[in-house]
Amino acid sequence: MDDEYTDFQEEIARRHWTSLVTPMAKFDPDIVLEFYANAWPTEEGVRDMRSWVRGQWIPFDVDALSQFLGDPLVLEEGQECEFSQRRNRDDGFDEEAIAQLLCIPGQDFARTAAGRRVRIMRTSMITLTQMWITLLLSNVLPSDHNSDLPLPKCQLVYAILTRMSVYVAQLIADAIYLFAGMPPTRHPLDPDNSNRALGFQALITGLFLSFRVPVTPSKVIRPPITRAFIEKYCTPRQAQGDAPQAANAPPPPHQADQVGSLGMERYLKHLVRQQEANHRGQVQIHECLYQLSISQQGQGFAPFVCPTPDQFRAEVA
Repeated sequence: MDDEYTDFQEEIARRHWTSLVTPMAKFDPDIVLEFYANAWPTEEGVRDMRSWVRGQWIPFDVDALSQFLGDPLVLEEGQECEFSQRRNRDDGFDEEAIAQLLCIPGQDFARTAAGRRVRIMRTSMITLTQMWITLLLSNVLPSDHNSDLPLPKCQLVYAILTRMSVYVAQLIADAIYLFAGMPPTRHPLDPDNSNRALGFQALITGLFLSFRVPVTPSKVIRPPITRAFIEKYCTPRQAQGDAPQAANAPPPPHQADQVGSLGMERYLKHLVRQQEANHRGQVQIHECLYQLSISQQGQGFAPFVCPTPDQFRAEVA
């Protein structure tokens, strides 16, 4: 673990990502909310990378974020980082090589029924991979889902571990832009409950400070990655005493837990009740249309042939 932690620290220093991994210890929730509320395009079809906060425009484009992070990677006009170049190529990334580098020996991607690689489960990752996804899912591509890593993010970790250049300011700018335009995720059984947290809280608070916007940091972010954190959260289960798996054995099939099954059952029952209510509403609307057609005919208007209620029910049954 010590060697991997040293490798992790040295790679951060080599990439000049110190500012990225050491954001403010606290953030201002009000300023973050105001930032996302006002980060909307001023013209339709224009990718407007700025937000109106406290009486001034605050940019979050690539140049502004790169400068805030200390310009960790300087590119020429029109130049792409090696990660973007590889991602845009037809041959792209070698998925077999990704699995060999990111996974515990004998482990691989989780696959679809057709055999397509889609994600790597956290329990299949080596310690160094888990360390990097902890950083990336907190500071670069925020997500509260960290039990596995989808293929595109696996490609990013692979690029980092193989020392490809990565324009992290571009990744963050794109993520903030998409995040700002994303509607809140609503729980299917509780529409008033939004389960999407706001991302980049510390970075946004620090960005405002750099533009001399008054902030009041009050909420603590997660502490930095330490050896104790790695030992507790980033050590493969097998190393913690779980029974080892055979080198070439496929990962065990996913078993749905009881709580998840009950949640799905509730959701399906909710959908059934929703469809029943929709059907009753359609029947009622048709009844109104039928009565209107009879009234129209009684007043001498051109008759509109509307099916009777019984005919309508027979048609949609």
